Amino acid sequence: MSRIKACFAQLQSQGRKALIPYITAGDPNLQTTLGLMHALVTAGADIIELGIPFTDPSADGPVIQRAVERALAKHTRLRDILPLVAEFRKENTTTPIVLMGYLNPIECMGYQAFANQAVAAGVDGVLTVDMPPEESHDFMQVLAATPIDSIFLVAPTTSEERAEAICRLGSGYVYYVSLKGVTGAGNLDVEAVARSLEKLRKHTHLPLGVGFGIKDADTAARISAIADAVVVGSALVNKVAELHDGTAYSQQQLLTCVALVSAMRKAMDQRQ
Repeated sequence: MSRIKACFAQLQSQGRKALIPYITAGDPNLQTTLGLMHALVTAGADIIELGIPFTDPSADGPVIQRAVERALAKHTRLRDILPLVAEFRKENTTTPIVLMGYLNPIECMGYQAFANQAVAAGVDGVLTVDMPPEESHDFMQVLAATPIDSIFLVAPTTSEERAEAICRLGSGYVYYVSLKGVTGAGNLDVEAVARSLEKLRKHTHLPLGVGFGIKDADTAARISAIADAVVVGSALVNKVAELHDGTAYSQQQLLTCVALVSAMRKAMDQRQ
């Protein structure tokens, strides 16, 4: 059983929902990212989405774009992130790690080389924002021979026919984009999201995670009542942006940075 599947199975047995924070690897530097990953687990994260910096983050809003710029300024590349995951695994062998980003860095490395190194590092899932399922055959064929889950996005504008195809192709969980537009945009209509998730459940038994627009503990709790997982990105990355570019932080400083995740975890558990 994959780490992602085991994570959702355990949460379901406890009557709880997954909390999935996103941070950009290398923002403000890789050493701090490693500390943040451990702090997020302490704060209540069940799965961590680790962003791969890319020069054209077309699906991301200004908050994550600036995080990507800070990471790229430190020359953070995919080849640096995989050893980071391996370092995390020395202390944590249970929390799933999902790499989230764009296809170009993976293509530059090569599908097979990426898959080999990702498995060795302890990566559990990959979400490539700009890879449509219709063009994913070669990459999916490589990942199919590994324990790595292939996670896809479904948007409010996705047709039901296409959503069914995406659900059939993916594994791990389905990431439902709750808003039209980029990350961090707009106000969330929870009732509309609930209706969309109800339609999606007709096509898959995979857990459904909801991201984009989740900015506070109350919204996280409301989404957790209708979804299997809550994804928080821009609101957390905003907190990370307050860290100066130092080389080390105390555990207390890192926990203060991820206090939003703690608040979300508490609100979500109280809602169940």
